[in-house]
Amino acid sequence: MSKYQIDETDQKILSFLVKNARMPFLEIARECGVSGAAIHQRVKKMETLGIITGSRLLVKPQTLGLNVCAFVQVSLSEANKYPQVIDALKKISEVVECHFVTGKHSLLLKIYCFNHDHLMEILINTIQNIPSVQQTETLISLDQAIERQVWVKDYPNKKGSPIKKIGNLE
Repeated sequence: MSKYQIDETDQKILSFLVKNARMPFLEIARECGVSGAAIHQRVKKMETLGIITGSRLLVKPQTLGLNVCAFVQVSLSEANKYPQVIDALKKISEVVECHFVTGKHSLLLKIYCFNHDHLMEILINTIQNIPSVQQTETLISLDQAIERQVWVKDYPNKKGSPIKKIGNLE
């Protein structure tokens, strides 16, 4: 794949889209001082290169009754069984994120449940029954203090704010 250097216009586009993925391209074009077609071409190019991996609608879990957010650290008895464990975890709708991590545990899961009984049922009767899951350790989130997308430099540039240069992407 060829190298692509994200320029200031791309950063402006990303900054607007991270804040509001539904922002019309013509409005972004006005803010960037280029044509709507140029914005469309740049967004398509960034999608093709995997810089933008889509847009999505975010739903607050609490509005669906999912009032318990927990992080579950999972230890595996056999590291080479990682793919099978991931396949099993993908079938559990309460698991919304799964990270392969360093440290004492192998996996870090983010799960949403209706209540503590539901959480206990998912832990004991589902996750801990997956072959090769040796141990789990659960942390319950009491409050989410920060929620945001990856930081993209804000535009228009505020006086004194550092400019973050994104290097060559392959």
